[in-house]
Amino acid sequence: MLNLVRTFPGSPCSAFSTLSLPTESLLLYPSADTIVVLDATSLRLVRTLAFSQVFPGRDHTRARITSLAVDPALKLVATSSGPRLAVWSLSGVSVRTWLVHSSLVLPDDKYITALDCSSGLLAVATPSTLSVYTLIMENDLPTWSCKWIRSSQTTSSVYFSPSLVYLAATSEQAKVVGIILTASGRQVQAISHPRPVTNVMWRSAQASSRDSPVLFTVTRDATLRIFIPVLDSPQYMQLHATLDLSISAPPYTPSRKPDNHSSNVFYLDREMFKGVLAAVLKDASDINDTKLRRLQDICDDEWDMFLQVLPDGSLTVRAIANIDRRPPTLLKQLTLLQNIAVSLPHAPSYLRVVRGPTKHTLALVSAPPLSVHVLEPLNFFDSRSGGLTLRGRVHDLDEDSHIKQFVRTPDGSGLAIVRETGGEAWMVRDFGTVLQRTGRWTEADFVVVLNEGRSFATFSTSTCNLTLHTTPELVLPLPSIVSLFSLPPRGAAPYECIYAVTADATPSICHVHALSGETPSLCLVSQIPLPLLSPTAFVLPVDPMGWLSSRGMESIERDVLLSIGRDGELMFWVPEGRRTGWRCTGRVRTGRTRIRMARCSSAKKTVLIVPCVDGEELTIWDSMESEFSSGLEYAKSLSLSDQVHDLDWSSTPDGQSILAVGFTYHVEVLCEQRMTYFDDGPGWGVIRRIEIENLLSHPISDSIWLAYGTLLVGSGHQMCLYGVSRQLESEDAEEGLFEYVARLNGPLADYHPQMLLQCLLWDKLDVVKEILVNLSRDVERWHELHYDVFESSAIPIDHYFEKRRISGMVTSPHRRKYSSLLMGTDDTDELDDQGFSRSLIERLLSYLEATPLPYLKPNEHAHLLVLIQAMLEVDDSRRALDANGFRYLISMRSFYILNKRASAPSSPESRGALSRRTGRRARLRYRDIIWAFHSESQGLLLSASLAACQGKMTWSDARALGVFLWLNSTESMRSHMELIARTEYMNGDSRDPVACSLFYFALGKHRLVQGLWRQAVWHKEQAVMLQFLSNDFTQPRWRTAALKNAYALLGKRRFEYAAAFFLLGGSLKDAVNVCLRHLDDVQLAVALARVTERQDDGPVLRNILYEIVIPLAFKKGNRWLGSWAFWLLHRRDLAVRILVTPLQDVASALDIPITEFGNPHYDDPSLALLFSQLKSKTLQTAKGTSEISGRLEFNFVLQIARVFTRMGCHALALDLVRSWSFDRPSVDTYDSTPHLAPPSPTTVRMFALEPALRRRASIIIDMDLSMEPPTRRPSPEPQESGELLTPCVEETINEEGDLFARKAGLGSLLKTAKQDVQVPEFDMDSFFRSRQD
Repeated sequence: MLNLVRTFPGSPCSAFSTLSLPTESLLLYPSADTIVVLDATSLRLVRTLAFSQVFPGRDHTRARITSLAVDPALKLVATSSGPRLAVWSLSGVSVRTWLVHSSLVLPDDKYITALDCSSGLLAVATPSTLSVYTLIMENDLPTWSCKWIRSSQTTSSVYFSPSLVYLAATSEQAKVVGIILTASGRQVQAISHPRPVTNVMWRSAQASSRDSPVLFTVTRDATLRIFIPVLDSPQYMQLHATLDLSISAPPYTPSRKPDNHSSNVFYLDREMFKGVLAAVLKDASDINDTKLRRLQDICDDEWDMFLQVLPDGSLTVRAIANIDRRPPTLLKQLTLLQNIAVSLPHAPSYLRVVRGPTKHTLALVSAPPLSVHVLEPLNFFDSRSGGLTLRGRVHDLDEDSHIKQFVRTPDGSGLAIVRETGGEAWMVRDFGTVLQRTGRWTEADFVVVLNEGRSFATFSTSTCNLTLHTTPELVLPLPSIVSLFSLPPRGAAPYECIYAVTADATPSICHVHALSGETPSLCLVSQIPLPLLSPTAFVLPVDPMGWLSSRGMESIERDVLLSIGRDGELMFWVPEGRRTGWRCTGRVRTGRTRIRMARCSSAKKTVLIVPCVDGEELTIWDSMESEFSSGLEYAKSLSLSDQVHDLDWSSTPDGQSILAVGFTYHVEVLCEQRMTYFDDGPGWGVIRRIEIENLLSHPISDSIWLAYGTLLVGSGHQMCLYGVSRQLESEDAEEGLFEYVARLNGPLADYHPQMLLQCLLWDKLDVVKEILVNLSRDVERWHELHYDVFESSAIPIDHYFEKRRISGMVTSPHRRKYSSLLMGTDDTDELDDQGFSRSLIERLLSYLEATPLPYLKPNEHAHLLVLIQAMLEVDDSRRALDANGFRYLISMRSFYILNKRASAPSSPESRGALSRRTGRRARLRYRDIIWAFHSESQGLLLSASLAACQGKMTWSDARALGVFLWLNSTESMRSHMELIARTEYMNGDSRDPVACSLFYFALGKHRLVQGLWRQAVWHKEQAVMLQFLSNDFTQPRWRTAALKNAYALLGKRRFEYAAAFFLLGGSLKDAVNVCLRHLDDVQLAVALARVTERQDDGPVLRNILYEIVIPLAFKKGNRWLGSWAFWLLHRRDLAVRILVTPLQDVASALDIPITEFGNPHYDDPSLALLFSQLKSKTLQTAKGTSEISGRLEFNFVLQIARVFTRMGCHALALDLVRSWSFDRPSVDTYDSTPHLAPPSPTTVRMFALEPALRRRASIIIDMDLSMEPPTRRPSPEPQESGELLTPCVEETINEEGDLFARKAGLGSLLKTAKQDVQVPEFDMDSFFRSRQD
C-alpha cells in the first residue's frame, strides 16, 4: 500500500567506504551532516547516522562531515567535522542498529582533514599535525589515547598498511607520498611522483604469501605505480612496475580521444574475485568451455587485476603477475579485457568491488553518480553485453541544507522543496515514484510551484515582491503577506491562480493570475478583504487535491478558503462572481480555542490540533453541521512527548479524504472508516504508520502528498518517498493506497453482510435472494475454475428501487407450514422463481466455510455466514410474519448463530482460515427488540423464541431476547413467566424452589411454591419455608414478616430471593428496587411490574420508566429505548419525536428533569425506517409528527442518506432519497351529512390529513378527542331556509416544511375523527329489513 519506493539520501561528497559482513556488504559515505549506510548490492538505504547524535549541541548547519574511516575488524565508523570526531559501532543485532561508540575533540584551531581506522588504531590528520591514537577500554568505556603526534603539512589522506606497520600519507595536489612508521611516527621514506597523486592503495595482506607490504599509487594521468620493499632494506619502498593503461587502450575515433585526466584506475580485490570465480567453476557443467578456461587461468595464476574506466565509460582490465615472487623483479603485465560492449555511463571517481547478490556474481559500486552494477564473470571476461548490468542508482541530490517545508501544485504533479538556504522545484513522474529537478532559487520567504513543477514563483518579505521565475523574470509588488498558495482556475483557463493573504488585522485576499510558458505574464486581479465579523486565527486554502481527480466536476462551485476564528468557528468562503467579494458558504462551531495547526481537505474535512492540559487534541470536523451532527467526526488525545509537526490531506479519485499526520519520527495515515453494525469503532482510523527512526536520524521536518497517492517525507536534508512501485504490464500489481481506502470506506459489494442486513431490514428480501443466488454461482465458478481473483456479479441498481414488501407475502396462497417458525427444517427443496433454494444455500455455506472471500475481514465473513444461515432458517416463515416480525426473527437467529460460532472451534473444512472468535453478545440490541414490540405477529415470534431455546427458556434467555419488553399481551406475559418459572425450577438436577420463587410470587402463586418445597427434602431450609409459606399473606402480620425476611436476605446478599420475599410481602416497589440497584437488571424490574400490576399503566411501571429507563435512554443516547418507554407511557407523540428531534428538545417537553445527554446517535438508518412506520400509525404519533417541521424531517432524511453512504450502502441511500414521502398537511371541507358507518372506538376511516395517511386503511385513536382544542373553523351550519352553506374550497398551506402547517393538518384530523366517531354503525341486517319493509 505505502511502501518505501525511493530514497534521497544525498550524493557522496567524498570517497565512500565498504564494510563486509558475513551475510551482506554495506556502503558508507558522508552526506552533509550525516553518514549514509546503504546495502552495497542494491543501494537500498539501511539507515543514516547524524553527527548531532554524538554532539547534540552542535549546530547542524555548520557540522558538515569532511572525513570518514571504517575499521572492518572492530566494525567501527569514524567521522569528523571540524575539530570533532565521532565514532559509531555496529550492533550485533541488526545492520540498522548502530551505537555511539566514542568521541574525540581536538583544539578548536585544529580541524581534522583526514582519517583512517584499523584494528583499534586511529590516524588523525590536521593542517599542521599527524597523530595516531590507540583505543583503550577503561571500565567498559572506550577512550582514545594519543600514541604520537608529529608536525606535517596539510594531509588530505592517510592509510594504514594491512600489517599496521606503516602509514601512508599524502596531501592534495602533492606529488609525494610519505611512509611513516606506525609505532614511532617517524617518516622513513618520501616517494616522489612526476604528477600529483590522486589515490593510494595498500595491497591486501591476504593476497600475499609474505608480510612485506605492497603499495599502489595512481597519479592524475591515470598511471599506476607499484612499490615493493627492497629485500635488504624492508623499510624502503622501491618502484617495481608502472602501468600506463592508455598504451593498451583500444583505438578511438577523433571524437572519442582518451583523456587520461578524466580516466581513473581502480584495484580489483583479488581475494573477492577468487572466491566468486571458484564458485562459478565449481558449479560449471562444461569445464572445457573457453570462457571457463579463462576464469580458471585467472584463479590459478593469482593475478592482480586493475580496472580503468575511460571517459566514455568503456573498460580496460590489466593484470600484473609475479608480485609475490622473490625477487619481484620480473613482473609480467598483460591485458585481460578491452571491453567496448560492457561499459559504464561515464568514468567514475570512486569504485569498489563487493560481493554480488548471488555467489556467482560481484557488484561494482561507483560514484558519481552513485550506482551499482552486477558483474557476471563469464560474460564480463568474454566481453558480452550481459557481463555488467545496472542494478540500482541513488538519485543525484547534492543539496546539504536542511528541509523546512514542502509545497506542491494543486494536483501534486509538481513539488517545491524549501530549505534553510534556498530550495528547488521538482516534477513528479512515473506514477509518483520519480522526482525530476527543474530549477532552484537562493532566497525566498514564500514559494508556490506552477505548471506541474516546470516553473515557480517566490515572494520576499524584504522587498514585498512576487517573482515569477521564467525567462524573463516577472516581478509584481504586493503588500506584506502571511501566506501564499496556488489553486487551479475554474474551468479550462490557461493561467494559474495565486492567492496571497495579507498581514492586516482584517486580512485581504490578493488574487493573482500567473501564466508561464513562451509568453509569461503575472498580474494582480483583485485585492478584497474577507468580511469577517470576529478576529481570525488562520486563513487557509481548501486543499484542491480532490478537485482535479473528481471527473465531471469542473463546473461545480467550490469553497476556496477556510477562515478559523479565535473562538474556533470555521467559515468556508467562495469568491463572488466577477471577483467582487467573498461569500461565506457554511459555518462549523467547534468550541476549540488556541488552535495551533489546521488543514482543510477537498471534501471540506478540517483537522485541528489544539493544546490541552496533558498534551494535544487532534480532531476532524465535517463541514455539514446540523441539528443531527455537530460536525465532529474524530477526536484523539496526543501525548506531550510526541507533538504533531505537520498535517497534509490527499484525496482519492472518488473524493474520499486521506490525512497524513507527521510526528517527530513517524507519520500516521488516517482515512474514514466505514460505519458498520458489526463493530463499534471510531469514524476515522490509522491505516498505515510510517516509522523513520530506524532509517533516518533527523526528526521529520515535513511530509506531503504527491500525485498518485505517494507520500514524501523529509528529514534533515534527506527524503523518503512512499508509494507503490507500479508495473504497467503487471496484472498482479500491489494494491495501491486509493484502492485500499476504497475497500475500507467505498461502496460495498452486493454480497457484503452489511448490505445484506440493511436490505433485509428495509423489506428488500427479493434483492437479498437474488444476491445470494448470484454469489453461489460466482463462488462455485471460482472454485471450479481455480481463478486467482474472485469476481462477483453485481445486480442492477434499479432492483434496489423495486417495492417488494415482506409483509405482502402474508397473503400469499402458497405460504408454507407455520411449523418452520419453530426452526424446524423442511425436507422439501422448494425452488422459488429466483432460483433460491435450500440446497443452493447449503452448498454456498459449505464453500464459504472452507474458503473465506477475499477483502472481507474475519468478523465480516463470520457475519456473512451468520446472515446466510439465518436467512435460510427463517425463509420458510416469511409468509406468516409481518415485516417487523421478520426483522426480529432475522436478528434473533443471527444472535444465536453468532454466539454459537463464537463459542465453537473452527470447522475442519476451514483449516483455520476463518476465525470464529467474532465476539459473544449478551442480548439483542434494543433496536432489534423494538421490531418485535411493534410486530403484529407476536404469538409466532414467541413460539420461535421458545424453539430457539429448545422449549426451555430461562430468565437469562428471556432477557437476551427482550421478551418482556416486546410482549404486549398481559396474559401472554403471565403465561410466559410461569413457563420461565417452571424452566428455572427444572433447570439442573437440584430442583431448587429458590430459583423459581421470584417468578411464582410475581404471579401470586405462593401455594404452588409451597408444594415445591415439600418435594425439596434435601434442602436445609425446607422445614422453615414450609412453615412460613403455610401462613396467610393477605394478613398484614405475615406480610410484615415477609418484608423482614426480605431485608435479612439483603444483608446476606441473596438479592433475587430478597426480591421474591418483597413480592410475597406485597411490596412490588421494593422488589423492583432490588432488581435495579443490586441485580442491575432493568428488564427483570419491568417484567415484574408488568406481570404483577397486570397493566402498562401501573404506578410502579410508570415510575421505572420515568425515573430509570427514560433518563438512561437520554444518557446513552439510545433513541430506541426512549421510544419504547414513551410508547408504554402512552406518550406516543414523544415516541415518534425522539427518533428525529434532538434529545434536548424532547427533554424540554417532559415533566422530569434530564441532566445527562449522551451521543445523539443519528448513525442508525433504521431510525428512519421506524419513523416512517410510526409517524402516522395513531393520532398521538400524528400529533408528534406535526411537531416536527418539514425542514427538520428533510435534514433527517439527508442525515440517514449520509449514514447509508458512510456504511457503503450507496444504492440504499439513493433509494431512500428518491422514495421518501415528505407529507404535507392540507385542510379539507367535509360534508356534514351523517355517514352510515359504525361508531368505532379505535379507528377512523377516510380522514383528511396527508396523502400518506389517506393511503392507510385505518388509524388508531389513542387520544381523548374531546380534550383537544379545535384547530380549524367549525363545519358550516344550516341556514334558516334549511339549505347548507356552500362548501368551503380546500385551503392549501403554502409554507413548505412549516411547523404551523403540520399542526393545522393535525387539527383537521382530530376534527374529522370526532365527527366520524359519532356516526352510527352501518348494520347489514337493518338494511335487508328496510328493503323488506
